[in-house]
Amino acid sequence: MNRNFDLDWSAAVDAMPLLLEGARLTLVISVVGLFFGFLIGLAAGLARTSGNRILSGISAVYVELIRGTPILVQAIWIYFALPIALGMEIERLTAAIAAIAVNSGAYIAEIVRGSIQSVPKGQVEAGRSLGLTQAQTFWHVVWPQAFRRMIPPLGNQLIISLKDTSILTIIGVAEIVRQAQQVVASNFRAFEVYTTAALLYFVMTLTISLILRGMERRLNVG
Repeated sequence: MNRNFDLDWSAAVDAMPLLLEGARLTLVISVVGLFFGFLIGLAAGLARTSGNRILSGISAVYVELIRGTPILVQAIWIYFALPIALGMEIERLTAAIAAIAVNSGAYIAEIVRGSIQSVPKGQVEAGRSLGLTQAQTFWHVVWPQAFRRMIPPLGNQLIISLKDTSILTIIGVAEIVRQAQQVVASNFRAFEVYTTAALLYFVMTLTISLILRGMERRLNVG
């Protein structure tokens, strides 16, 4: 069966305002979600290195539960199931940010834990020998070194979270993929529109990667 494959990039050009609006929302969800994810991951990571069995155990359960389930299921659960338990509605954008935060938090917890544990014990002993308390040693000796080592994996997590936002179309969030779907439903130019959407993701991830590489060079992270 012969089919004429004709390209009409004007359809993608006409769709660009909607796709760019989707890109803006994608960045908002990614950045805000990762911000809260960092707070969650920091708390969970510190709990895992605290030496407190209860806190470490709770953190370990959270990390394994989230890493052991797909973010798609987590987003659906937060938007559709959690409101039933709470007896209240959750807005799509709130659910989207929560899904990114909860998911990224589990991975960031492991980044925090690994970075802290990678600091040589001799650094801690040196701090204590100078008369610093355990807390002072952590915040003035361990944490600055650990945070520098977190930058590359945190940057990778931002890129992963940005791409994960495409899954949020399942709950109706108007990010890039959702906007592209709506455009294609009206003009049937799937190749042009979805190719443009993919290029927007590529441009965003490449830009973030270049910015992060520049930061790593300036901070001499290695």
